[in-house]
Amino acid sequence: MEIAKRLIMTFKNHEDKKVSLSVEDPKDDITEAEIKSVMDLIVAKNIFAPNGMDLIAAVEAKVVATDTTPYDLVIG
Repeated sequence: MEIAKRLIMTFKNHEDKKVSLSVEDPKDDITEAEIKSVMDLIVAKNIFAPNGMDLIAAVEAKVVATDTTPYDLVIG
């Protein structure tokens, strides 16, 4: 069994549409304050412009853990 984690940060652009950015394997002890600070920095520095649209506000963030169980389906 393998557990993968992603931090998903959601922003709003000038067209009032939501845009998500994700980070693989965020540190286990990440805090809400750290996430908010990074999201505010991304907006303030205008680091990303998906589809040419600037991000104007942080909307939400979450850490998603995915539990994967691989199966060997080779029948012998």
